Amino acid sequence: MKIHIATDHAGLDLKNIIRDYLIEKGHDVTDHGAHEYDALDDYPDFIFPCAKAVAVDTESKGIILGGSGQGEAMAANRVKGVRAAVFYNGPKDIVKLSREHNNANILSLGARFMSEDEICDIIDFWLKEPFEGGRHQRRIEKLDE
Repeated sequence: MKIHIATDHAGLDLKNIIRDYLIEKGHDVTDHGAHEYDALDDYPDFIFPCAKAVAVDTESKGIILGGSGQGEAMAANRVKGVRAAVFYNGPKDIVKLSREHNNANILSLGARFMSEDEICDIIDFWLKEPFEGGRHQRRIEKLDE
């Protein structure tokens, strides 16, 4: 699967670990940055290119990280065709429903609230979860009107 990945300084170390993990699992990963630590960088500079790439390639998915993942999801969701869901730990049902009901194509993770193992586990779970379609498709289409 084609996966786009991005973060600011808050998720840099985890982003690199996730990128390598996904490549090892056989995924085709495009890293939109950050590529070096800069405490003053701005997440939109990395998140917008990632979100735009996911919107153009509808078969791809995106994984974005930030301290909480909230601002990153807000930025990504400004791109038409993107449905970014936030997860920073909690019940797996949040991630399950983001795929089943909302066909989330970007997962926004809170790097400050999850361990490396928790993040890899939830990414695997999210990538495997199918979209139900049906009445949910109608709702998604209304988002892009």
